[in-house]
Amino acid sequence: MKRLRLLSIYALFVTVFVVSCGSRSGGVKQEQEESSTSATTMAAIYDYRIVAEYPHSSRSYTQGLEYRDGVMWEGTGREGRSHLQRIDLKSGAVDVVATLPDNEFGEGITHHQGCIYQLTWLSHVAHVYDAQGRPLRDVKYRGEGWGITSDGESLYLSDGTSTIRRVDEESFATEASICVTLDGMPLDMINEMEWVDGHIWANIYLTDSIVEIDPLTGAVLGYVDLPALRHSLVDNPEAEVLNGVAYDASTGHFYVTGKDWNRIFEIEIIR
Repeated sequence: MKRLRLLSIYALFVTVFVVSCGSRSGGVKQEQEESSTSATTMAAIYDYRIVAEYPHSSRSYTQGLEYRDGVMWEGTGREGRSHLQRIDLKSGAVDVVATLPDNEFGEGITHHQGCIYQLTWLSHVAHVYDAQGRPLRDVKYRGEGWGITSDGESLYLSDGTSTIRRVDEESFATEASICVTLDGMPLDMINEMEWVDGHIWANIYLTDSIVEIDPLTGAVLGYVDLPALRHSLVDNPEAEVLNGVAYDASTGHFYVTGKDWNRIFEIEIIR
């Protein structure tokens, strides 16, 4: 199960995950149809400030987070605890909209052209719902499912490697591949993702870091380290790794939380 200690993005990058794009020990073979390359872009380091804090259920093993039309949506993981749900930010109350089969481990979520998509980790199936969370259909895909986001026209999937795939919304067939690089070297463990103003923001699994990715080149433009958020949690011994990135276009603020965290943080990222 995806449960390990936290590292900074550069500790992870230097010690473990400098690998070729599209490969990972024990992982699946990646599509080779198309890849993006770029000249070396050095990533900037961003700062942040906490704008507000909100209650969050410590029984929610957050895998996907998305703020849409004033509603906070969440996809959770673990077998027997995987749901699609809405969260009342003020109270932290959870409204479970859909429950996955007990043998499925839920992963990232996104809204796309009037539907909600929810991945599963090892079951090779994405669940598609209408805008209210009512089941519509399932889509089979190859490999692991980690994060998913939409630019309004296409879907983008991560699988824990340094590759993000643009896929067809009906079949999930790969249309293009993006090799994510940090300072010119492939960056593994791309996880939950959010599309913001033409760029992909993603948390890097096992770290406290969120990165901003240029989808045209795959280069990490900048990143923000957030270890202080987890350290500030009170009476939350079950809290695990940071996971969950949502964006409010009306304010320009991000919402971040983690697996079984009892808080959601609204932050402003400062470039």
